[in-house]
Amino acid sequence: MVMATTTSTAAHTSLASVTLEVADLEAARRFYSAFGVDTYVRLRASDAHSTGFRGFTLALTVSGPATVDGFVGAAVQAGATVLKPAAKSLWGYGGVVQAPDGTIWKIATSEKKDTGPATREIDEIVLLIGVEDVKATKAFYVGRGLTVAKSFGGKYAEFAPGQACPVKLALYKRRALAKDLGVPADGTGSHRILLGGTADAFTDLDGFAWEAAASIAPTLS
Repeated sequence: MVMATTTSTAAHTSLASVTLEVADLEAARRFYSAFGVDTYVRLRASDAHSTGFRGFTLALTVSGPATVDGFVGAAVQAGATVLKPAAKSLWGYGGVVQAPDGTIWKIATSEKKDTGPATREIDEIVLLIGVEDVKATKAFYVGRGLTVAKSFGGKYAEFAPGQACPVKLALYKRRALAKDLGVPADGTGSHRILLGGTADAFTDLDGFAWEAAASIAPTLS
């Protein structure tokens, strides 16, 4: 996937929107409405070439295992494929599904037991992009004005969310992310995702494209 450069005088930006590029716009609208995440993402029709791992996942954090199961079940009923069945882990409980458009979603909770009934509420959503060098990409984004909220050396970095978008942006090693999702790390072509920013357009070190959010017309309400 393409590597790109930017100027050192770029205006400060923050994440304002997340647009998924899909082959079948109407089918994707139906899926994301049924899945329950339609207020978090935008959709745009695209036939860009893409094979294998697209280098990112959208991760939902919810209140408990029953809520994880509810989101996984809704996704599967709407046409998603299970990549990792929901199960207990060292860190809690979670599962991974792949939407019909190819986007990978992880649904998880830090709780291993339910303390209440299942809900359809999302506590947090994170766009986790797989990068070759976490430190270098973190420095790139800091240079564009993003604020680091969490950082674990060269393994993981998370940025504070902007006021215009509830989705957080985080970085993880590409191969480690693919392993966590249960897919091969190899992939070619488009990432099939477009990030809307509050400043100018640019492309990051791993080929993830940003556009000025004001220039992106919403296609999913």
